[in-house]
Amino acid sequence: MPDRAPPGSRADYVAFHTLPTRWADNDAYGHLNNIVHYALFDTAVTLWQMAQGCFDVRGESVRLLVVESGCRYHAEAAFPDTIHAGLRLGRLGRSSWTTELGLFRNEEDAAFAEGFFAQVQVGSESGRPEPLSAEVRAALERIAR
Repeated sequence: MPDRAPPGSRADYVAFHTLPTRWADNDAYGHLNNIVHYALFDTAVTLWQMAQGCFDVRGESVRLLVVESGCRYHAEAAFPDTIHAGLRLGRLGRSSWTTELGLFRNEEDAAFAEGFFAQVQVGSESGRPEPLSAEVRAALERIAR
């Protein structure tokens, strides 16, 4: 089995969102439950997309579907840690893209978890992939590394 890649650092990511943890996020072992990592990824991506004007909350014109996701855990985090979610563009296609994420606890420089969300833009009525608009493409290119 190949050696595991070390955790990324904050400098590896372009845009950040600060997210609080909640007491309910801890599991029986006293650290963030695995599903919370995905919720943090989803919240950070959605907040970034909303800030860029890329997210149609009602899905009236287009919908952004998550078609694949993953997470690699490096260390533990727990309530009351403050999480800083870093984002960067992993891949950009015609109608789809991958956002890579790093989760950092408090002021630590090494990610405690890293993951990705692959998304595709589909028409709200057709449900079929549609090319990204120039505005969405430009927003995604701003977080390219």
